[in-house]
Amino acid sequence: MVSGHAPSTSTRPPRAVVFDTDGVLLDSARVHAAAWKSAFDAFLTARTSVGDEQAPFDADAEYRHLVDGRSRFDGAAAFLAARGLALPAGTPRDPPGDDTVWAVAARKEQVFRTLVGAQGVPVFADTGPALDALHAARVPCAAVSASRHARALLRASGLAGLLAVIVDGRDAARLGLAGKPDPALFLRAAALLGNAPGDTAVVEDALAGIDAARRGGFAPIVGLDRTPDRSMTAPLRDRGADLTVTDLTALVRGVWGESV
Repeated sequence: MVSGHAPSTSTRPPRAVVFDTDGVLLDSARVHAAAWKSAFDAFLTARTSVGDEQAPFDADAEYRHLVDGRSRFDGAAAFLAARGLALPAGTPRDPPGDDTVWAVAARKEQVFRTLVGAQGVPVFADTGPALDALHAARVPCAAVSASRHARALLRASGLAGLLAVIVDGRDAARLGLAGKPDPALFLRAAALLGNAPGDTAVVEDALAGIDAARRGGFAPIVGLDRTPDRSMTAPLRDRGADLTVTDLTALVRGVWGESV
């Protein structure tokens, strides 16, 4: 299902597409959420005293509103700030633990690696057909992620051959690119595609990603709601999505008219 409309200035389908990776192309958002829950709940248990207990991390609402789409450090910092918990930043070399923001983020990374090693990361059923159709139509596609694992996971999934560009957390660290809601990752992908943001669609499931696409001047901005009860459709629209969809193949048919 596709709802909403592209900006009135658009007279033809966008020439390129930038996809978020986690939760859009790969069913990895749930793995990230589970890893964050393990890390945050361990921290809350270790750092709160009797009579001052904190509620466990909400792997749905808090993940989507505070962590999803952000770098590991930014996600950890946002959650801790929302809970009124102050920690020193530390350094990226901090081992998994509870003493710094980087240590909490490192614990999440440790759990994520364990989960991926045990169960892998599946591809959504609509991802391959949608990318195949865009590839056949010669619409170049990019995948973007704040995760340092995205490129490896996309290669392992077999999707990398359908993507002209991949920009992930390793690229962000190497180039000093700010994480979402800053548009730097999206702008980097568009530049590598050789396309202007205003003629490049962004497909996102995270509110921080919608913010980034809007700030970068991308059009159209597509919000993808994969929640069972479609609870993210209204928030995605409110944040600035021009279109909302529940399936990537419906998006391709509705915007590019390709058969999938």
